Amino acid sequence: MPLNEAQIEEIIDRALAEDLGIGDITTEALIHGKRRGTGLIVVKREGILAGIGVAKQVFHRVDQNLKVEILLEDGSRVKLGNKVAKVAGNVASILKAERVALNFLQRLSGVASETGRYVEGVEGLPVRIMDTRKTTPSLRDLEKYAVRVGGGENHRMNLGDGILIKDNHLAVLRRQGLSIKEIVARARQSAPQRLKVEVEVRTVPEALEAAEAGADIIMLDNMNLEDMRKAVKSVHGRALIEASGGITLDNVRAVAETGVNFISIGALTHSAKALDISLELEAE
Repeated sequence: MPLNEAQIEEIIDRALAEDLGIGDITTEALIHGKRRGTGLIVVKREGILAGIGVAKQVFHRVDQNLKVEILLEDGSRVKLGNKVAKVAGNVASILKAERVALNFLQRLSGVASETGRYVEGVEGLPVRIMDTRKTTPSLRDLEKYAVRVGGGENHRMNLGDGILIKDNHLAVLRRQGLSIKEIVARARQSAPQRLKVEVEVRTVPEALEAAEAGADIIMLDNMNLEDMRKAVKSVHGRALIEASGGITLDNVRAVAETGVNFISIGALTHSAKALDISLELEAE
């Protein structure tokens, strides 16, 4: 799934407007407008690189005359001291773009790196690591792109991207006297046919009821390992099964070993630690 270039430019422009405000007062006061130099973008911690193309776009949005050479592509495994890009040209322009470019690069590389750790945690098992909608407002496309770079997959991109009947939907409809079977039937009747129906459940009997109702995917919400195993056995292949809630690096492999098809993890985006990356500038 390629990034929407026009949308990314809009995100970059908002970020630059936020940071530049009325201008870079410090640089304008101290650096001669024609001074030229070269900056190296250097990694300070091991991880997976993501967002190098976005960083390049930031520099070019500030000054199209800056020469940006990408040395390592997204998806590269990086470690302390790796040089990932070189930026040459007007020093003032480099300084004005530096923080925004690094913010994107560090954030997206952090998401890719965190995703990579979970993917490694289930290596060799037939399960897929997925994200959620717990993303930074307005940065969803970028953060979900970083998940893919890290080896994960995307769950719904937005509320129109699939039918997911969650606990609050069930609570409202059950007060009207509807069963899971009736709720699934209503969803199929009202929604576009191409969309799969997923139901969130919290108990093994609910998982069985959702399978008998014809749900395509059953989400096991915050279930313990024993109940996950029972749910997988009771559903017996009639629906795909997703585990969600309470997943950590310490338990992700054990969850995968229960036989679920997907594991969705909000922490891939909402709790990923930014990868430490800096720009080292030398004036000519």
